[in-house]
Amino acid sequence: MLLLRSLAFNIAFYVVTAVMLIGGLFCLASRRAVLRLAQTWARVTLRLLRWIVGIRVEFRGLENVPPGGILVAAKHQSALETIALTTVLPDFTYILKRELMWLPLFGWYLARSEMVAIDRSKGSRALALMNEEAASAMADGRQLIIFPEGTRRPPAAAPAYKYGVAHLYGRLGVPCQPVALNTGLFWPRNSLHRHPGTAVIAFLPPIPAGLDRDAFFALLQERVESASTALLPCAGRRDAVESPSG
Repeated sequence: MLLLRSLAFNIAFYVVTAVMLIGGLFCLASRRAVLRLAQTWARVTLRLLRWIVGIRVEFRGLENVPPGGILVAAKHQSALETIALTTVLPDFTYILKRELMWLPLFGWYLARSEMVAIDRSKGSRALALMNEEAASAMADGRQLIIFPEGTRRPPAAAPAYKYGVAHLYGRLGVPCQPVALNTGLFWPRNSLHRHPGTAVIAFLPPIPAGLDRDAFFALLQERVESASTALLPCAGRRDAVESPSG
């Protein structure tokens, strides 16, 4: 039954995504229209998860999110938070790898919505370019989302934070909003299975601007990791936790 429900969701997800990518081409007329389309797509996806698979997404601590431009540093376990965060951050901008811009249709939407793309082929220059684009987004008062580990990590895996988030924090001079979660228990990476339950995405108290970069880096990792670990037993799916090597 779990496999059938997972397959049904996956089929519905890709059909809805294709329909909205094609049907929403008129939204490419403006960045705002693309963001609204993305949020509609995300909300439909969350409803499909709830109706077909039985996954609910609970947001905690939204009152912690400060107004204006902020750096959102989130734990990354699943595709689920990538989708869900767009529903609660009104002017979101993701930091992502430039290769995603090359995808047919989808890449057009990413480019039009002015996501911050990292060109890894530029080496150390890529960090400087990312900081410049991020500063431009911050000037517009956006919520800039970064996954400090750079890639999805299974629940309970040892953290692997990249120092780029500290460089960005120092360059932007804005508060950082840490985000803890347990989404990997329900939408595991590299798996077609979707497990019913309540996925929690928790917005922790913000880290103020102006800290020393090393102090910020240590504080961010400690807060996000301890809060994410604390969410695991609450999820009721300890059996789904992948090994750190998995």
